[in-house]
Amino acid sequence: MQDSYDYVVVGAGMAGDAAAHGIRELDPTGSILLIGREPTGPVTRPALSKSLWTDAAFTFDQVWLPTADDTGAELLLGESVVAVDREARTVTTDAGIVVGYRELLLATSGSPRRVEGVEPSGRVVYFRTVRDYERLRDLAGGGRHVVVVGGGYIGTELAAGLVQNDTRVTLVFPQQVLTSHTFPAGLAERVERRYVEGGVTLERGTRVVGVESGPDGVEVTLDDGRVLAADAVVVGTGIEVETGLAESAGLVVDDGVVVDEQLRTADPHIWAAGDAAQYPDRILGRRRVEHVDNATTMGRQAGRNLAGAQEPYGHTPFFYSDLFDLGYEAVGRLDASLTTVEDWHEPDHGAGVVYYVDGDRVVGVLLWNVWDATDRAREVVDTQRDVRPEALRGLIA
Repeated sequence: MQDSYDYVVVGAGMAGDAAAHGIRELDPTGSILLIGREPTGPVTRPALSKSLWTDAAFTFDQVWLPTADDTGAELLLGESVVAVDREARTVTTDAGIVVGYRELLLATSGSPRRVEGVEPSGRVVYFRTVRDYERLRDLAGGGRHVVVVGGGYIGTELAAGLVQNDTRVTLVFPQQVLTSHTFPAGLAERVERRYVEGGVTLERGTRVVGVESGPDGVEVTLDDGRVLAADAVVVGTGIEVETGLAESAGLVVDDGVVVDEQLRTADPHIWAAGDAAQYPDRILGRRRVEHVDNATTMGRQAGRNLAGAQEPYGHTPFFYSDLFDLGYEAVGRLDASLTTVEDWHEPDHGAGVVYYVDGDRVVGVLLWNVWDATDRAREVVDTQRDVRPEALRGLIA
């Protein structure tokens, strides 16, 4: 290692990988260091809960991102940055390594949100990393029983993936209908029916309050007092965004590291990108996004700006998911408590568009089994001001 680098990136995930590529678009020779707390290099994180479980043609070798080969960046893995000295322009790791920087990017993402009473163990996996995927693979299959905690984005993907890999699955979630906090009632009921048809046991309207791990399995206690016997537990309840490093460095933090339109913090030599960055979206206003399209596009733009581009981040990201044979892409906010306008193109919620309306604006668009329409969805969110149902239906074919 060198004592100092032109560019130091804290976080060796997809945003960090994209930043290294963005730097190289403008600076072919500057030195780059990525520091990651995970012992493995950058990976295609969505594959850990999607393709590796559902696509037989997608192999484990394909999950790795060739950051070093493609960009010449050095990787310092298995280390956490614990301090930033803005005056000296250095970072210090938990092993006491001090590295200087000319420009610094914080791409710290987050850690799995903990559930009270559920401690990680050899049979309890808080799902986030490639090592978590490997552990869950060892615990699943062969007719084993896995309890999935959480009915949100990751929990639903894991439940669908596990049950398609010779695993008995019980999905525990607090809603009365699976995905009802995200999708309108009829669609949520359609999704829940697909999970039941797929063989997933649903424990609705309940929470896990304790797990006892033993040599041969786990006992999972629900808040109604029932106990489920299983081989393993996997928790997918979102992440706690890691902003402590930025806060201790005196940077502004408000549900993320606050950045301007060029992704720069209040310090002219420090930027932030990815899950942990709260940025001014051109269409939707200040927000923070935890999805891959944002990580890669924002990471690339941050890298370009570290190298002197001085360009605004003008992209409104989309996100997607695949649940059995159901799939969607979306832009903006999907919140079932908002007014929704549904425009179904096929019966039984086979394909269609759902518009999420807040006051006089469309703030979210769900493209359910409708593809290659995210640009049009962004345009609707940006420009559509007539939010009557008759005006919205038919906008996206």
